[in-house]
Amino acid sequence: MREQTACFTGHRTIPPQQLEDLAQRLRAAVEDAIGRGYRYFGAGGALGFDTLAAQTVLELKKDHPHIRLILVLPCRSQAERWSREQQQTYEAIKAQADKVVYTSQGYHRGCMHVRNRHLVDHSSLCISYLTQPTGGTAYTVDYATAQGLEVVNLGDTPREKAHADGFSVCFFYARAPRAKNMRDSTSRMANSFQINFKNAP
Repeated sequence: MREQTACFTGHRTIPPQQLEDLAQRLRAAVEDAIGRGYRYFGAGGALGFDTLAAQTVLELKKDHPHIRLILVLPCRSQAERWSREQQQTYEAIKAQADKVVYTSQGYHRGCMHVRNRHLVDHSSLCISYLTQPTGGTAYTVDYATAQGLEVVNLGDTPREKAHADGFSVCFFYARAPRAKNMRDSTSRMANSFQINFKNAP
């Protein structure tokens, strides 16, 4: 089963100007994994990239009903201090997940690392969004690498491609002036994490 399982790890905060591009690249990465025989996708249920990843898998289940979303949660109280909207999104994802696993019943120091190691230990592919050299995501990516997993870092892709193609990094991070309606739309997507993939490639 591990050979058919991929996990996700990434930052809780995604800059609004990066969200649309990241969502498309994440969808492409998951579709590629499905095409290579991956069936089970483990997500940690945190805000930010974990939420986006879980929603991506649920959306792709419409076209690939054989795939499964497995939520691996650090404790039952993970979302108790989140906003009401964030909790509603969290509960909606839990209700649609094929399996929910709690690595600890209650919160304790280190329970997030236990969750992260569980995800890696049961996977052969790690799809990540890593843009910072330290923190929980960096720890998980380092652990996944040490365990021999294939790591796909969506956080590196735009920067590497920008340098390779000779373009400014700001092109891929969308820092150049954009139409107001596009900025507003992206900000709403960042706040709700309700990504619409209907028109995605």
